[in-house]
Amino acid sequence: MTTASSSTEREPLLRQAGSSSTSLSSAPKSSNSLPGADENGKDAFTVKISTSRGALIVCSIGMLIFLQATNISILTTTQSQIAADLDAFEKASWLTSSYLIAMSSMAPLMGRLSQLFSPRLCMFYSTIVICVGTVITSLSNSFEMFMVGRVFTGAGAAGVLIIAIIIVIQLASPKNRGLYIGLVNAGMTVGVSLGAVIAGALVDKIGWKPLFGIQAPIGLLAGVGLLAGIPPNYIATRSEFAHLPLRGKLARLDYSGALTLVSTITLFLLGLSGPRILPTPLISSAFLLPLFVLNEIYIAKDPIIPIMVLKSRGTLLTCLATVGFMMARWLVLFYTPVYSLAVRGWAPAAAGSILIPTNAGFASGGLLAGVFHIRRNGSFYLHSLISMAIFPITLLILAFISTATSAWGGYVVIVFCNGLVTGASLNYTLVHLLHLTLPEVHPIVLSLLATFRGFAGSFGSAIGGGFFTRVLHRSLVDGFADAGLKHRQDLIRRLVGSPALVNHLEGKEQEIAINAYEAGLKALFLGGVGLAVLVVAIQAGTGWKEAVNTEAATGAEEEGVEEEEGLIAAL
Repeated sequence: MTTASSSTEREPLLRQAGSSSTSLSSAPKSSNSLPGADENGKDAFTVKISTSRGALIVCSIGMLIFLQATNISILTTTQSQIAADLDAFEKASWLTSSYLIAMSSMAPLMGRLSQLFSPRLCMFYSTIVICVGTVITSLSNSFEMFMVGRVFTGAGAAGVLIIAIIIVIQLASPKNRGLYIGLVNAGMTVGVSLGAVIAGALVDKIGWKPLFGIQAPIGLLAGVGLLAGIPPNYIATRSEFAHLPLRGKLARLDYSGALTLVSTITLFLLGLSGPRILPTPLISSAFLLPLFVLNEIYIAKDPIIPIMVLKSRGTLLTCLATVGFMMARWLVLFYTPVYSLAVRGWAPAAAGSILIPTNAGFASGGLLAGVFHIRRNGSFYLHSLISMAIFPITLLILAFISTATSAWGGYVVIVFCNGLVTGASLNYTLVHLLHLTLPEVHPIVLSLLATFRGFAGSFGSAIGGGFFTRVLHRSLVDGFADAGLKHRQDLIRRLVGSPALVNHLEGKEQEIAINAYEAGLKALFLGGVGLAVLVVAIQAGTGWKEAVNTEAATGAEEEGVEEEEGLIAAL
């Protein structure tokens, strides 16, 4: 494995040229320089990107990130209508989980693919898959067809955010890296918040199908813009695969590793994502996981996940901490709109607006940390721990104020603070992970981190959703029984899958339903507090020592010994 020089991490690839163009050139290479480099290790070619072309690239990537994010939150305010049209009240959790499972399963492959192929083509093909998925979803007349469309959309979305972050890490200088990471996360959170709001405002007027169908032409336009904006001869020149022809790149793919990894993740999430835990997929995933590890260690010539990454304690613990942290965060994103619908009695459009303050906080936290603090390489160990430790406090407050009588202004402040510490924490932990790992494996590490963030969405909707559903169901059963209202099984079934139905009830039935939703939300957020506290302990185990290339160090040591022996022989 080649060793990146220290200047690679200090010098930006994106430099300002004259007044209207930007010059893209790689940093100095290691001794294993690639074709296209001169005798000093510098690239022999330079790609000029004009201001207009750069704006087109930024707008196209921003639109794709926005579409990816809206597909996560769009179900929060359209779920009731979709579940009713497809008669899928008991399967409502799959409406979101199918998208997140597909996205999480494909995400680990994106880092390797971005090393082998042009980021330009990877992003474009991801866009095409998203467009196919949204068209299928918009034409769905059955639950099964809807699931197929969501799976295609999720598979395509897997490459968008990851490749965008990889480009930022490679092109931005350490001084501006935190800012650009914050901007990417801000684009993501804007999509999450506005997706729910826009869908809530339009679903009663035009129905849910056009909300998915309109994404296809928008996504295609962004994909074509990206293809036109990034020059065809753009190459990630630091990659050892840049000089290979297409056939050679395809030959370097670890197909067995990709198959076992995707199958392991898919089966694992399938086992946890339904209304109840499914043992068969979980057992199958437990069987496939060691097969994947053995394949990567002993069989694959170019493994999907290099051995040094599999053995990295910092990478493993950061990914685990990210899962727990974002699971707790997704409880806020998934269930504060449910609180607004069922407990506050708001219309779907107004209910989705609760995501605006919390996602505004998320964007602000990442940007503030990037602009004012993350302006260097190095450890951000204490900062990640402190920001993570503040997070469960906000969840604890939410657990006790998610009631029909709480002050609305105070609720907005708390969800904003929850987003603020989340945005800062994710920025700190990502940059700290770069400090803990070698530059040459950063694309792989970023893909793993994004995969585990995807796990969090699936776990949050599956485990958290299952827990919330059980508490809600029990509270509804007990409430109707205590009130002497019998034969409400069908009403309970519909209330569990459709929080908006609470607004159509009257009298005692509505009071019981509101109390049940309050009990479910309180139990859910308290569970998130316990999980968030555990996350802080896991993150503390990542350490703060910088990664060292042991192969390079060993080679240098051996070279020094040889020189010393030669000197002694000469004497």
